[in-house]
Amino acid sequence: MNTSKKIIIAVSIITFLVVVIIAGRMILNNVIQKKINETKPTEVVALEVKKTEFYEKIETFGTAIANQSFSIRIKRTELISSLEFDKNLMVQKNQLIAQLKNEKIIAPFSGRLGIREITPGILGGEDSIIATLDDIENIKLDIKVPESYSSILKRNLKIKATSESLNETFFGNLDVISSRVDPTTRSILVQAKIKNNNYKIIPGMLINIEIIFNEKESIGVPEESIIQQGTRTVVYKVIEDKTVSLTEVKTGIRNFGKVEILSGLTAGDKIVTEGVSKIRDKAQIKLISK
Repeated sequence: MNTSKKIIIAVSIITFLVVVIIAGRMILNNVIQKKINETKPTEVVALEVKKTEFYEKIETFGTAIANQSFSIRIKRTELISSLEFDKNLMVQKNQLIAQLKNEKIIAPFSGRLGIREITPGILGGEDSIIATLDDIENIKLDIKVPESYSSILKRNLKIKATSESLNETFFGNLDVISSRVDPTTRSILVQAKIKNNNYKIIPGMLINIEIIFNEKESIGVPEESIIQQGTRTVVYKVIEDKTVSLTEVKTGIRNFGKVEILSGLTAGDKIVTEGVSKIRDKAQIKLISK
């Protein structure tokens, strides 16, 4: 057999093998695709993307102060009759608080009546009573804010107030902002006013404060729908309720388990919120109710 025939035979064999390999791959791909198509779609929970409220906050603390206060020292020897100071009674404006030998003590405003503890020997000791009246329907809060927030502070910013001893949230607004920074603490003193529901907050209490700023309405998604892939942040976007597409998004601030979406999604899109770890890009899905 001459050399040219050997070359022709070799080329023919190689061509045959290439055709067989290509045909084999096509058959194998068809089989794999068929198996994929026969695979049961993964059940997931999806949510329609909507706009929601977002804001930033300054977390600090403040001291509760009565809206108005009134105190008077009463000598027991001058006292004819009085309300019971030790029972924290609520009194109305112009109500008689105490009748003394030479005068009457009238409430200058409505509030809670009390008595201040006195160290024996001071202001007459056991011979005197310091009667107090606090207007606590609204409470003032003295708050120290780090000077780094000076450009943010302004009147009427919303605040949320809570206390370790009270299972309740109170709401109010900033009312007064100091014009100076305390050089010792590097903080600015501000004062807020809050509605004191059921008179639960009493003067002197330490109150946890959130000062709300940069309020806005943006698209938001649940935190559990967000996936971090290196430097990329992605979600699974639902396509025609049948498949998913891995979609890169840019995120902003976080509030109450929601993440602000700055780009990558629009209102009305659907994203997977439960079952994220069970799917991959272009996977078939079946939507179920939570």
